[in-house]
Formats: sequence, structure tokens, C-alpha cells
Amino acid sequence: MDIESTLSGHNLAFLEALYEAWQRDPNSVAPEWIPVLADLDRRSERAGPPIAEHQRDEAEAREVEQFYLQSRVDKLIESYRLHGHMAATVDPLGRPRTTATPGLAPAYFGLGEEHMERTFDPGMLMPGRCATLRDIWTRLQNTYCRNIGVEYWHIQDLEQRTWLQARMEGCENKVIPPVAEQKRLLNQMAGIESVDKFLHSKFLGAKRFSIAGAEAMIALLDCTIEEGAELGINEIILGMAHRGRLNVLMNIMGKSLADVFSEFEKHDPWESIGSGDVKYHMGYFRQYTTENGREMYLALAFNPSHLEAISPVIQGRVRGKQDAIGDFTGDRVMGLTIHGDAAFAGQGVVQETLNLARLPGYRTGGTIRLVINNQVGFTTDPREARSTIYSTDVAHLLQVPVFHVNGDDVEANAYVARLAMGFRQRFKSDVVIDLVCYRKFGHNEGDDPTFTQPMMYDLIKHHPSVRTIYQRELVARGTVTVAEAESLDERWIQEYDAALALARSHRKSRRTPMHGVWQSYHGGPDIDTPDVSTALERASLDALAARLTRWPDDFNLHPKLQRLVGEAKEMLAGVHPLNWQMGEMLAYGSLLSAGIHVRFSGQDSQRGTFSHRHAVYTDSKTGRRWSPLYELGESQGKFEIYNSPLSEYAVLAFEFGYSLIAPGSLVLWEAQFGDFGNGAQIIIDNFLVSGEDKWNRLNGLVLMLPHGFEGQGPEHSSARIERFLQLAAEDNIQVVNLTTPAQVFHVLRRQVLRPWRKPLIMMTPKSLLRFRPSFSPLSDFVDGEFQRVIDDAHAQPEQVTRVMLSTGKVFYDLKEHREQIVTDKVALVRVEQVYPFPSAQLVTILARYPNARELLWVQEEPKNMGGWTFVRPLLEELIAEAQDGSRFAAPRYVGRVASASPATGSPDSHALERKLILEEAFANLA
Repeated sequence: MDIESTLSGHNLAFLEALYEAWQRDPNSVAPEWIPVLADLDRRSERAGPPIAEHQRDEAEAREVEQFYLQSRVDKLIESYRLHGHMAATVDPLGRPRTTATPGLAPAYFGLGEEHMERTFDPGMLMPGRCATLRDIWTRLQNTYCRNIGVEYWHIQDLEQRTWLQARMEGCENKVIPPVAEQKRLLNQMAGIESVDKFLHSKFLGAKRFSIAGAEAMIALLDCTIEEGAELGINEIILGMAHRGRLNVLMNIMGKSLADVFSEFEKHDPWESIGSGDVKYHMGYFRQYTTENGREMYLALAFNPSHLEAISPVIQGRVRGKQDAIGDFTGDRVMGLTIHGDAAFAGQGVVQETLNLARLPGYRTGGTIRLVINNQVGFTTDPREARSTIYSTDVAHLLQVPVFHVNGDDVEANAYVARLAMGFRQRFKSDVVIDLVCYRKFGHNEGDDPTFTQPMMYDLIKHHPSVRTIYQRELVARGTVTVAEAESLDERWIQEYDAALALARSHRKSRRTPMHGVWQSYHGGPDIDTPDVSTALERASLDALAARLTRWPDDFNLHPKLQRLVGEAKEMLAGVHPLNWQMGEMLAYGSLLSAGIHVRFSGQDSQRGTFSHRHAVYTDSKTGRRWSPLYELGESQGKFEIYNSPLSEYAVLAFEFGYSLIAPGSLVLWEAQFGDFGNGAQIIIDNFLVSGEDKWNRLNGLVLMLPHGFEGQGPEHSSARIERFLQLAAEDNIQVVNLTTPAQVFHVLRRQVLRPWRKPLIMMTPKSLLRFRPSFSPLSDFVDGEFQRVIDDAHAQPEQVTRVMLSTGKVFYDLKEHREQIVTDKVALVRVEQVYPFPSAQLVTILARYPNARELLWVQEEPKNMGGWTFVRPLLEELIAEAQDGSRFAAPRYVGRVASASPATGSPDSHALERKLILEEAFANLA
């Protein structure tokens, strides 16, 4: 091992520490290092006393000096790779950087002007040759301190660092594109600038969230798509917020100018009452042909105003498409998300989404994340919005490259786009691009930013546009003439005028029919789609039972699970009623056997929060995992069940995105406890329940939310059913609170077997999981169906004077109390599906009790929660319209009193409240 080559490998600090350790104890270092350290020691001895004592000859002095200076040069090179981005000229407004970077000056390492013409080994910076310090320093500045700043030296993977280093240093981070591409990029910039002025003049004051100041984003997207196609990508799914969205729709997505302009025009107000969305939230898709003739499918997802909510949705859509086409390495389908700087730093869902990137259940082979860095939030400066230097610093948790690029440099953005795409394809990793730009107008066109950023906007006022800067560059280079460049505007304006005239003469429907994988499915009212048969033939059930109650011979199954499997065999043979686990497993197994895919994710979902599911077994000795649902037959659907990270927001969003791609699959998300679902309320409100109304986008996602008042306190009792009922309208969702395993079996099968696609919100049990009176006989699976309402099979209709409606677990409390007091005057009717509300079924059931005069709604939840406020007007309407409804008094509430908190924290108080509910429900029977 040669000492010079060792030092020029940029590990001097390591060698110095090793040398000191060897001096203290020669046996403390690895044997292979001893010759190197001994050689270093001999050189030190030969150097002897200071040169002033004239005991060192001149040759050796020069050797030692060169040895020392080389180590300083090595440190300078490493410092630029690590810190060069801190001095990069990435701010198009030219404001000075506030963070000092002394480690980029040669003097910091003891190198001065007198060393500039000395020759050194630059290592991989300029491989295969020596160079002067001046040339080395120039290359470092060009590579790391011009209009591109790169953070990559933090990446621990040496291969990734070396790959980036070789490509960036080899071209000094600057590549002039071919002439044809230069002209295409200039034409794009001209079109963007022209349309901004056009819209401003034709629709004065209309919000468009202008791209002005960040026009290079279009060049970056264009080159990402072009390069991606060359590297094997054939589908990119994009997600973005408002800014620049209209330009992306026109320039990247290919939405016709007439369609875009028509959305600025006034429309019939009756057409969109209560539905639709603003133009800068809408999605689009197209089949795109690249400059080299390659085909690419592009989809821009719809999104709400909640910044960053779309990011995990995109991840789920990408994973869904990859699974659908067998792209398990992410070579062909990719996500590209566009963020704002304030949102990327400020929204916690960014971290949640990044954390999904490498998890088996959620990885997609890397997403390109483009941050449009306005250098200001709505009105909030970066110093008020984040504690980090960059808005992108949260991405360091993944150890991925971060490119900071000047938004005024169109070609730098084009270059970074291609480099980022190459890295993503090579390493299947996320890449972050921080496009540092400015916002020419305020947050929107009606906002005045000079109130809060007067100095910044004074700079912007006098700053040339991105198009102007690039045009000057190409004219100076000789790519175009001034006349050619200026003629672009005239052609664009002619095209815009024609498109506007077309938009005003032809009105287009704002709703598009279902297409692609959704052609066979529909939404709309529930009454348009009858229920389907969900029963399972006995022969099919027996065959499935044999598969569900086995495990491999070489698998060491936990003794308790062996007992549970034995009990399951007896249940499936009809010896005992089936429990909730078997209800679920039969639902999944029967769908899988029919070739339908099942994807399930949630917190601890493989075993189940309450140790009730055991969908996956773990070998007691090896840790190997296996599920009987993996091996049901050769033609079975794919079964996936993942324990998710401890996140609701991003994971639910991911599964929502997945469901958009997989309408024929059963896709489920489960909260550890139902009330934890409020951590994902943004997704529930803005996507799940409103997507059909806003964007005409259906989904069939299933939410499992453990619910039930059992004395476990405020945070482990309520899944907040009232919130879903408040959001329920126009048959947009299904809300169920079921009382038997057979009902779970049938509702899950119905969710997939019907062509009607709506989210299914399930209040799932906790204590009922082991409550034998709730278990279902085998006949309910073979001969039964889903029942929206379950009538009282034990009531004597002529004797009943009081009908109690309830949903969920409280039915069993009422049933037990009725048996204790021995009365035949009460009928217990279970409302299993609370929404869409089963009015017709209830009218039929109530007609069976001719002498009933009282109608009670009994619930566990406080009066201001649960179903009461939702069902009360519906029950009143039902009574008013029923043929003999006048015999009933007004519906009456029985339950806990109104409360700010869902449940008490005292088990004793809980028991007392339960007792009071039951006493009130059965008091004063006529």
C-alpha cells in the first residue's frame, strides 16, 4: 500500500487518526496498515529538526511539502463536494447567501496564490492526469458553485456518490443541449410568457396561479419525460398544487387551449350546483409521443387545495399501476410530484410520504420530487417558516441527491432533469430538485405581495423574464436571430385567439365518462344498482376451508395458533358458529379464489390490533412469514397485507391512490383504533367522500375503524361515526356498523362483486370479536346475504309496543337486558347500514308491529355524536310518509348525554352510564 495513493484517496483525517493510534500502541491497528504507518514514521524521522537547522536536504523537503500540500488539495476537493452548494448562484434575484462557506477558499487549507501553478493529483475530479491548483479550483467552482448546487456527499452508498460525481465533474455540471432542443425550449418559454399575458388581458382579475418566475419548470418536466422515455419509462403519474398547473395542462399534458380557456368563461350556474371544482384543481391524461417517437402515458392527478395531500396519493397510484402490469422493480411506471417550498418544509405528510419510499408495501422504485421554490410562502418568509437552510432538508432522511437549480437558467434545469431521471432509473431512488425561482405576482393574481415583501418585489419588478434571459443567450450563441425569437409571440397569440373563439362558440361538458379500467363501473345513486348474491356455495366453502386451516409441514406454527386453527376447522365444518376472524378470512379467501386481488394495509393489520385476525403466521423458530391466503390455488388473486408505519395521513392517502388504479380489487385500510382515523381527516374530507362530486372520480376503498364503548377511555372508544354521517350525501359513501361475522363476509364481497363503486366505512368490533353470542352459523354464509337492516327474529309482533333501533354492539346490551327483565313488548331492530339510509326496509319492518307506538334510537355514543343527529330527521320523515306512521310518537333518543369528549376515562363511570342507558331504554313499558 503506497502512502501517496492512500492520501490522495481523500482520507487524510482517517490516516492521521490511525497514525496517532499506532504511535500509542502498534498492536491497535490492522496488520495491513503497519507498513504504511511505519513508512510514514520513517519519513517523519528523516525530516528531523526544523529546516532552519539545515538538517534536511532540499529534495526531501520538497517531497514532504508536496505530500502536505497534496493532502490540503484533497481536502479542498472534498470540501467542494460537500459544501459547494452553499456558494452556488441559485437565486435568480441575485441576493447574497446568508451562510458563510470559508471551507471553499483555498486559503482555508493553507493554499495561496503561490501554489496556484503547482501541479497536483486531482484524483477522480480529473482522472488520469495531474493538474495545476488553479485548474482544479476552477473545475470545482464550475461544477459546484454556478447555477446548480448539489447535495450528495451525505449519501452513504458509495456507488451512488461515485455515479453522480463522475457525471457532474466530467461535464462541470453544464451541458448545452442540441440546437433543436434549444429552439423547442425557447418556444416553450415564449408560449408560457405569451399565454400569461393573454389570460391577464382577456380575463382580468381571474385567478390562474401564474407560473411567471418559474417558467423553467416546463423545460424541466419536458426533459424529464423525454429522458424517461429513453430510459424505459412508459408512464408517468404527476401530482402538483395550483401554481403553474394551467401551464402544465397546456404545455405538458396537451389539454387543448380551447378547453382551458373555456374554464375561464361563465357557465350555466345550474350545471354545477354543489359539484365540480376550480380549474386549477382538475386532472388530465394523454398519450404523449416524445421527440424520438417513443410513446408515454401521462396522467396529472386532480387535487384539493390542501398542499402536499396529493403526494402520497400519487405514490399509491403508481404502486397500483406497477402491480397491475407486473412492473415490480419500477422500471416502467414512475411518479413525479411538484411541491411548493413552504409546503415541503411545513407539511408533516411530506415526511410520512418519504418514509414510505423504501417500505416493501409502498415502494415504487423512486419518485422525482420537484420543489417550486418561490422563496416565500403565502406571505411568510423562509426565516419564519422553517428551521433549516433549505426547504428540502427533510429529504435527507432518505439519503437522496438534492439538486438546487437557478430558475432563470433553462438549460441548467433541462440538464438536471436528465441527470435526475438517470439516477432514478439506475438506483430506483427518489431524487429531489429544488427549482429556486420567484413568484412574479402574489399568491394569486389578486394579491399584493408588496405589503409583506417590498424589497423582494422591487427586485422582481426590474428583473427580466426567464424567456428574455434565455432568448438573449440563444441569440448570443447564434442559435436564433432576434427576428426569429420575436416572431414566436405572434404565432402564439394567433393560436390563442383562435382557441378563445372556439371556446366561446363550443361549450363542452364538464363531466367525462368513465374510461380505461373504470369503464365497467359506475357511481351515482344506490338505488340504480341492486344488491348481488354474495353467498358461497357449500362445496366452494369446504374447499376453501381445507386451504385456510393448513400450514406447511416445515413451518413451526405457534402453539396458540395451532389451537385457533383447530377451532377454525370445527367452525368451518359447522360444529360451532363462525367467529369474526373466520368471517373475514372467508371473505378474502373466496374473492381470491375467484381471481380477485386483495390488498390490505394498516397498523398491525397482519395479526390485528386485538390479536384477532392472524392473516399471516410467523414461524416460531425462523421468523419466516406465511399465510394460508397465499396458497389457495394457481388461479387465485394476489393477496397482500402489510403492517403499515405509524401513520394515518400518508398511508390512507396511499391506499386511496391505489384504489383509483384497482377498481376490480378489494383494497382496505385499517386504523389501529377507529378514532386514530382522524389523523387522516384531510384525505377523508377532500378525496374519499367528495372525489366523485368534485372530479367524477370513483373509488371503492374500505376503511376498517374499530369502534365500541367498553370503558377504554376517550381515545379508544369512538371511530367518530358522526363525522362520516355528516359527510354523507348523494350516496357518496357507505357507512356500516355490523353485528355479526356473516355481515362482514357479505358486505366485503358485495363491495367488489357489485359494479357500484363507493367507499365503504366500516365500524369494526372490539369486544364482540370474542363474544360468542355474536358469532354466525355456517348457514348464514351459504344461504344468507347482506342485510341492511336486521329485524328481531324473536319478537312477537302483536305484543310489541316499543321498537328500538340501534346500530352496532349496543344491540347485544339491549338484548341481554331484555332477557333479564323478561318482556315481549320490545322489538330490537338493528340498522346495519346507516348510510345510504335503509328507509324502505325500515318501513317494511315497522309495519310488522301494528301495536307499536314508540320508536327509540338507542346508541352508546353521546347525544351530539353517534348516529342520532343524522337519523332523527330521516326517521321523522319516514314516519310521516309511512302508510300507518301516524301511530308512532316522535322518535326518541336514548344514550349518553351530550359531551365534549367521546367517553369517560373511568371504567366505573362507564359501567354506570351503560346501566342508565339500559334502564331508560326499558323504562315505562306500556
